[in-house]
Amino acid sequence: MGIVDVKQLTKMYKNNRGIEHVTFSIEEGEIFGFIGPNGAGKSTTIRTLLNFIYPTGGSATIFGKDIVKDAKEIRRHVGYLPSEVHYYDDMKVIDLLTYSASFYKVSDRRLKQLAERLDLDIYKKIEDLSFGNRKKVGIVQALLHEPKLLILDEPTGGLDPLMQHTFFELILEERKKGVTIFFSSHILYEVQKLCDRVAIIKEGKLIQVETIEHLTKNHLKHVTVVFEEGQYTSFDLAGVVKKEMNGNEMTMLYKGDMNELIALLHSLRIKDVSISEPSLEDVFMHYYEK
Repeated sequence: MGIVDVKQLTKMYKNNRGIEHVTFSIEEGEIFGFIGPNGAGKSTTIRTLLNFIYPTGGSATIFGKDIVKDAKEIRRHVGYLPSEVHYYDDMKVIDLLTYSASFYKVSDRRLKQLAERLDLDIYKKIEDLSFGNRKKVGIVQALLHEPKLLILDEPTGGLDPLMQHTFFELILEERKKGVTIFFSSHILYEVQKLCDRVAIIKEGKLIQVETIEHLTKNHLKHVTVVFEEGQYTSFDLAGVVKKEMNGNEMTMLYKGDMNELIALLHSLRIKDVSISEPSLEDVFMHYYEK
């Protein structure tokens, strides 16, 4: 049984789309990516899992406990970072975090260590913080009580590149301690760098759950061909997914028989060819355009 088990989870709204029949599970110690553009249903899934909104169908468990019946018990062991962080503006950061810590047995040291790592001034008022610094408060709050499961919704928004790097280091350290991480993002290179497996969500429906390696290795290849003048052919091969011409250079995604591709290339005069693994971005676009 996974740390998170989601079965046919559905949340319908009257006017906008929610999520439909979402099914996946997350194993202990895994960094699980959840990707899709804004509005695809990522936050709805997360908020349903945390019982902030009530599912209209299906079920889910976290640590084997039911997300609706045992929500309170579950939350004690979950660290959650929402995509938008809202706080009482006139509080000082230290007061807010001390208040949060009071619900758990958290050492002062842990609070100060995390704030130091993230270069966060805990003696400032929240209203004086930039969006990036508010995000850091959210990260400290999520990690403070050493949760067994971290749920991160667009966690790097507002962080500068150096701070993103520190944040990734923190996440990987937590994972070494055995923490399970659910990482929701529309920034694909982050997901590719950090995650073991990834679920792609489109218009409220899960369209693929796969290891990063399988997604980027198995099917598609990224092919670039530079033709000699006048040598361009229409490349009507089965398995050409997406093709673009730029002068005498053609780029495409290919998932057909490699031998057929090589045979066709062999019959043409070409200046250069490269065949590489696609990025997660390529794969993602492929799923989204289908």
